[in-house]
Amino acid sequence: MGNGMKTEKKNLVLIGFMGSGKTTLGLKLSYRLKMPVEDTDKLIERREKKSIRQIFDGEGEGYFRACETALLRELAQKQTNPKIYSVGGGTPLSPDNRPLLRQLGTVVWLRVQPDTVYGRLKGDTGRPLLQCEDPLGRIRELTEQRREAYAACADITVDVDGKSTEEILRQILDALGITEESAPSIGGEVSF
Repeated sequence: MGNGMKTEKKNLVLIGFMGSGKTTLGLKLSYRLKMPVEDTDKLIERREKKSIRQIFDGEGEGYFRACETALLRELAQKQTNPKIYSVGGGTPLSPDNRPLLRQLGTVVWLRVQPDTVYGRLKGDTGRPLLQCEDPLGRIRELTEQRREAYAACADITVDVDGKSTEEILRQILDALGITEESAPSIGGEVSF
């Protein structure tokens, strides 16, 4: 395979709780591996011509989750050049989505602790599930509820707390069997 990945699967799929770094790491991996990156939430927003928040407010979470499953099914059936997919934090919750995620590519779980998420997202009004009286309590509850679902579909698990972007990238690349020689270095350090 051209990008030096030892895995049989062509795509990379980043999963994890909101605020785990999926978007940032997707972009950095895209640069490093010279593969395009797609955010499934953004794909849904373009299809629906609404923000995730508008979809949750107007049609409800159930409708949004159905959109996720339909999109995954479509992406898993497409034969395209290798891509990196960053998926919404709740995507692995549906038992229907787990095999689709694994069919789509090598699944990397960016595991993050609730206090780290809270530190990153406090004050972020664009996260519908955190618009409540006790966001940290909600984060703790949701991360615990999602832990088994994330573990069930992950091929690779990376703990992101207290690590720089470069450290996390190296850990992912090592797990994929990609050498530094086959992937140019990213400039700058960003701490997580």
